[in-house]
Amino acid sequence: MAFACTIPAVPTIQQDDEAVRITRWDFAPGAVTGWHEHGWPYFVVMITPGTLRIHDGTAVTEVPLALGQAYRRPAGIRHDVMNGSDHPIAFVEIEVKRPDALGPALAGAAGQ
Repeated sequence: MAFACTIPAVPTIQQDDEAVRITRWDFAPGAVTGWHEHGWPYFVVMITPGTLRIHDGTAVTEVPLALGQAYRRPAGIRHDVMNGSDHPIAFVEIEVKRPDALGPALAGAAGQ
């Protein structure tokens, strides 16, 4: 079950091509992404400090993250994300569709 909230987080796609999809997500306090899963592995980079509340369908985990902090997750994990902070937060999400399409140097680094 997703979070009960009527405030949606706002996605702004910055790039979407054969290799990656880069999306900025802006969250008002209490805003949520809605229940979803990613078809590709992805990275998240915080552009403001804040606490993400992540619901996996069974449990809710609070994850405080600093400005510039990043993490990665594999594809296929169903979840809902809420801004657990008392202020607006934002992050950039980078979904990697095809590491081989990023170019030789980056594709090699992705396979390490």
